[in-house]
Amino acid sequence: MSMTDLLSAEDIKKAIGAFAAADSFDHKRFFQMVGLKKKSPDDVKKVFHILDKDKSGYIEEDELGSILKGFSPDARDLSAKETKTLMAAGDKDGDGKIGVEEFSSLVAES
Repeated sequence: MSMTDLLSAEDIKKAIGAFAAADSFDHKRFFQMVGLKKKSPDDVKKVFHILDKDKSGYIEEDELGSILKGFSPDARDLSAKETKTLMAAGDKDGDGKIGVEEFSSLVAES
């Protein structure tokens, strides 16, 4: 399954473009722009599993840094600052990674 099976390629392209500048990433606006916010809980979980590149059941910091590439292969990596901000927003239990329920909450709060 690819991201475009779940989200519009056009929406993804617009959202990636909106955050092309370094240190401009805002996960709440991004999740809204790609249409993730409007998706069912099941679809949000499917997106999580696409982003969980090593299939560990978690999105770790290195995967989080390349989260935009999960939506579009030619997107940029997040800066260290953006990655830490996103991890702080999503990692509710403080274990240094984002589980599927934490990811679902992060999207729901956007």
